[in-house]
Amino acid sequence: MKVFVIGLDSAPPELLFNEFIDKLPNIRRLLQRSVYGPMKSCVPAITIPAWMVMATGKTPGELGLYGFRHRKQNSYTDIWIAHSLKVKEKAIWDYIAAKDKKSVLVGVPPSYPPKKINGNLISCFITPDSSLNYTYPSELKEEVERLVGEYIFDVVFRKEDRDGVLEEVWDMTKKRFEVIRYLMQEKEWDYFEFVEIGLDRIHHAFWKYFDPKHHLYEKGRYSNVILDYYRLLDKEIGETLKLLDEDTAIAIVSDHGVKRMKGAFAINQWLIQEGFMRIKNKEILNSGRVVRFEELDVDWSNTIAWAWGGYYSRVFLNVKGREKNGIVKQSSYDSVREEVKEAIKSIRGENGEKWDNRVFYPEKIYPVTNGDKPDLMVYFDDLYWRAAGTLGHPSNYLKENDTGPDDAVHSEYGVFALALPESDKSSAAEFSIYDFTPLMLELLGFKAEANQLRKRG
Repeated sequence: MKVFVIGLDSAPPELLFNEFIDKLPNIRRLLQRSVYGPMKSCVPAITIPAWMVMATGKTPGELGLYGFRHRKQNSYTDIWIAHSLKVKEKAIWDYIAAKDKKSVLVGVPPSYPPKKINGNLISCFITPDSSLNYTYPSELKEEVERLVGEYIFDVVFRKEDRDGVLEEVWDMTKKRFEVIRYLMQEKEWDYFEFVEIGLDRIHHAFWKYFDPKHHLYEKGRYSNVILDYYRLLDKEIGETLKLLDEDTAIAIVSDHGVKRMKGAFAINQWLIQEGFMRIKNKEILNSGRVVRFEELDVDWSNTIAWAWGGYYSRVFLNVKGREKNGIVKQSSYDSVREEVKEAIKSIRGENGEKWDNRVFYPEKIYPVTNGDKPDLMVYFDDLYWRAAGTLGHPSNYLKENDTGPDDAVHSEYGVFALALPESDKSSAAEFSIYDFTPLMLELLGFKAEANQLRKRG
């Protein structure tokens, strides 16, 4: 049996399986013979590490990937960006290569720089640009560019030029599917997986025009953009499915879901107000402009904690013997961390409304914590509020994202659907992102390896 995986970054069950399904005839037909339902993502529910969690069956802690960027060796300022060479755990395509089964991968994050696989690979959205080598084998790049010209990995979506975003996402997606269909026909494969990042970009750029519950809702010319993009995906998927034979299992998956953003919470500003962080240049906070963390003159000798912004927040303690100017004694680490945790959990909304704040200790939720882990991982109000790492705001409660237009945040539940060759009816089920690798391996004939991963669970 061959396996074909359709990856739709950020596709939520609420839209794909419910609200839009009657307008997506090709996906609907597939679901009519699938087992399908919501799939709970990992913590954190973000593109990196979620796609690689899905591909390996291993936690972010085991992968040593906690997001797109990471602190370098306990530095206050130095960071490194996630990339393919940081992934040491075996993925589905590594398991099956042991028995000479071939894979084709397109856009599975993180896959830049391209690593050798038994098959063909095109790297993902973190690829800097198309002037660099982005394929394995390297000569595949020439084939791609003969077919579609300049290949597009991602688009800049946090900008006011919404028409530009639309044009670029449509162009990217059409080119991607043209390449996918070429590879399906011209290359040998037992396992084929692609990830379309365009859906995530459309959600983030256009959610306030789609969702009447959004606090910045605007009805108008962009109201149908999200549905129109789903229709584009459905059309492209329909053309793609025509190329598969009857002995192919077909999966649709997403790394997380999506929902409206209620706002952004200025976490570092709050840490200063609460006395957990102190700065020497306090006047900068009254400059009337947005201030980046790097502009602060932090008084590290009197600072307990600082944080990063994003769809979730990473909070770091200033630990003696670990950080250059650390002050939190190892003997006090647990109690100080608990104090910070309880303070964060007690944060309420702008009008005093109760928030569902969730704080995770990495070593408590992962069996291993490799790499540069944060001390605390924070979901503000069940991810409805993203974290703003910047400062200088008149309030801790920002109506918009602090790094450019962004209308949506992530939700914990993505999608999973699986149609087997012999299946002729649908059924409902719930899944975990950690179910994916064992299921794929079992379908590909690697039952022992699949069971070994399940035992960990």
